[in-house]
Amino acid sequence: MKARDVAVQGVLAAVALVAAFFVWQREPARAPGEVTVEDAQASALDRIRYDDETRFVELFRDPQDRDTLWVRLGNKPAKPSTGAQGATDAGTPAHAASDAGSAPLDAGALATAVVNAGPHLHPDAGMSASTSADAGTPAPVPPPRELRGNDVALKLFARLAPLRAQRDLGVLDDSKLEEIGLAKTERGLTLTVDGTPRTFRLAAPASGWGAPYLQRTSDGHVFLLGPGLLSDLEAAASRLVDRRLHTFDVDGFDRVVISSGSASRTFAASGKPPGAVQLSPVNAPTTPDDFARNWHDRLWRLTPVELLGRGEAPPGLPSTPAFRVEYQRAGKTVGELSMAKASDNSWYARTEYTPGWVRMGGGLELLAEDAVKLTTPR
Repeated sequence: MKARDVAVQGVLAAVALVAAFFVWQREPARAPGEVTVEDAQASALDRIRYDDETRFVELFRDPQDRDTLWVRLGNKPAKPSTGAQGATDAGTPAHAASDAGSAPLDAGALATAVVNAGPHLHPDAGMSASTSADAGTPAPVPPPRELRGNDVALKLFARLAPLRAQRDLGVLDDSKLEEIGLAKTERGLTLTVDGTPRTFRLAAPASGWGAPYLQRTSDGHVFLLGPGLLSDLEAAASRLVDRRLHTFDVDGFDRVVISSGSASRTFAASGKPPGAVQLSPVNAPTTPDDFARNWHDRLWRLTPVELLGRGEAPPGLPSTPAFRVEYQRAGKTVGELSMAKASDNSWYARTEYTPGWVRMGGGLELLAEDAVKLTTPR
């Protein structure tokens, strides 16, 4: 190839790179009539917080790795009931009623507390919460739970910065705010951009369908948001949380070390998704072990039924797991899984990727018994 041809190709490549850069930098096309509510770049967005009447959801960046997001799920203290208000109206000072803590836990807050508190909330929580409230003790609020965010959470971050809406309705009078539900709403959205919070009030349509209304607190402007923009935040526990046990698939390791008690056994592994992993003893690599393959396939297909947050500990967890599996590739550890049975007879697992323990389904005793058989010398 001549020098002139090389120069021409170099120039064309440079032009293509410049064009690609400007296309990448160009702001995405907007829908007709769309307006910007908060002009912020996704890279500057630090935290998203959504509040409703009984709970809150926070989505925030990891301080050490801004590409990793965490989801914090929390409940709010139950509000005083109408009974407590009646006592106040009957002559009891408001602060005395508050100090007495006579507000029972309403059904919505209790249901949310049971889901989020998991094994730390007693099965009779409804009865005990009501009883303690009647006795004058406020029902305790479970601590927030922090879980790893998934790809949907990452996309949500990008959708909310910049924050856009379908229409700008301007500043509305009090009667109109009352009509659309913004006068007394307890729902709110807070975007923290470069350390500065930007707050908004939210209200869903009275019919329950359609786009929600958003009011910017800085100037009172009301906007009509796009449909589905907040649905991910409202269902954060199921839609924004990463439920994976590992980030690698069955072709991501070539050895499996199974340990139970003080005994362990190593198997050579080979497989391609979505099939099962073929396991063979390292001293007999050409002799597949069907028992080991079936056992590992059952283990690999398990999914958690509840995720515990960072710092949470299952009740009465033994110091030594029932069994442990280590995954290796080219002589280096790429992952591990430990399985243990807690004092409440629930099984819990922990891996290299989960932020804490995860509660598994029942019937894992046979899996633990077979782990002993696999590690027993033959």
